[in-house]
Amino acid sequence: MEAEKKSSVMVLLHNAFIVTMDPQSRVFRNGGIVIENDEIKAIDQSSHILHHFSALEHQIIDLHGQILLPGFINTHVHTSQQLARGIADDVDLITWLHHRIWPYESNMTEEDSYISTLLCAIELIHSGVTCFAEAGGQHVSGMARAVELLGLRACLTQSTMDFGEGLPTSWTKLTTHDCIQSQKELYKKHHDTADGRIRIWLGIRQIMNSTDRLLLETRETAEELKTGIHMHVAEIPYENEVVMDSRKVDHGTVSYLEKIKLLRGNLLAAHTVWVNKTEIGFLSRAGVKVSHCPAAAMRMLGFAPVKEMIEAGICVSLGTDGAPSNNRMSIVDEMYLASLINKGREACVKGTTDPTVLPAETILKMVTVNGAKSVLWDNEIGSLEVGKKADMIVVNPFSWSMVPLHDCISSLVYCMRTENIVSVMCNGRWIMKDQKILNVDEEKIILMAKHASSALLKRAGIMIPNRMNVL
Repeated sequence: MEAEKKSSVMVLLHNAFIVTMDPQSRVFRNGGIVIENDEIKAIDQSSHILHHFSALEHQIIDLHGQILLPGFINTHVHTSQQLARGIADDVDLITWLHHRIWPYESNMTEEDSYISTLLCAIELIHSGVTCFAEAGGQHVSGMARAVELLGLRACLTQSTMDFGEGLPTSWTKLTTHDCIQSQKELYKKHHDTADGRIRIWLGIRQIMNSTDRLLLETRETAEELKTGIHMHVAEIPYENEVVMDSRKVDHGTVSYLEKIKLLRGNLLAAHTVWVNKTEIGFLSRAGVKVSHCPAAAMRMLGFAPVKEMIEAGICVSLGTDGAPSNNRMSIVDEMYLASLINKGREACVKGTTDPTVLPAETILKMVTVNGAKSVLWDNEIGSLEVGKKADMIVVNPFSWSMVPLHDCISSLVYCMRTENIVSVMCNGRWIMKDQKILNVDEEKIILMAKHASSALLKRAGIMIPNRMNVL
């Protein structure tokens, strides 16, 4: 007997200012869109959509001129670090890593990771993110539980290290074989789960904590599994110095990754601040994707040559990094910062200002179509097109922060605040409506996070200094 077909769920959104981010950069001043289950079925002027589809049985929603655009994609975020927000502010890098972050991460439980990811993802959703690339954490199964519950889309990655000074004792026991095998098991368990919203990538935390065997086996395993690799690359000058000394190459990390053929189209290189012109060429020719994290870079790393990378044809997207590196998980803030910081960098590098660097339309591409390419999901997300997944956000521009609305594209980058994002849909389902997360109780998660964080810091022995004689 033939199995019964699932009944279709159709939603018609109309009277919207639709920014499609499609190859033609189409914008509909009074547009409509039809969604069937998880897929976009039609997009056109509102009048055409209402004429052809209004007779069908589905939910019809008037957006009253609000802006509809693709869901944002955050390509570098440590969801498991959310419980560590504020524990490593205004300290040097060694203190940050060896005395705060590693003790914190090495004492996490799977439940901690679950709660941390819930808290982080709530903030991501409020800033319009429908898909993110996990930068690497200790308990991927905890992350997956949170992602599935909240309805987000994600590329989840285990933080992987098999070498290095100062590592917590529990991590030094891990062999290269352990690192690769655990990731294969995670792939088998979680890849393509949650209605296809979760993908498992391979992680390399950084080159200074990786043996050559780990680098090469990660490369081969990613090819075998047909998945991506997420790696912190060329973050600080010291990293390049260590690589030049230990691996005997001319410049640093990118040069060495080129030498061992790890630079490939499935590599997402985070930060990538300290690279020269030759290395930019290596990245471009290999099709490597770069995640630019403006706030985190300005805090600890420096000016990334984003303009030069884009001019070389590199796909550059945006990320927030983790809470101890940024404190704000708002991709909306990163959009604003990315444009202004890179305009300012031009003045520092060339001695003259250039306000045309990273214009608004380029920034919007970085968080939509470029983000989709970076997470190897561009055939399904990143733009509003027929046949693609219904990942989209509704922006209310009729508030003090965005009125008057002379240039919609400009206003989305330079004026929009997180508060302007009112509703979020992922995979055809609303996960936030009228600024309310639908699948969890936010207040309950906040309370859980406060308790979990306190217990975790106590286990890790992390003491936060008393500032300004607080009584």
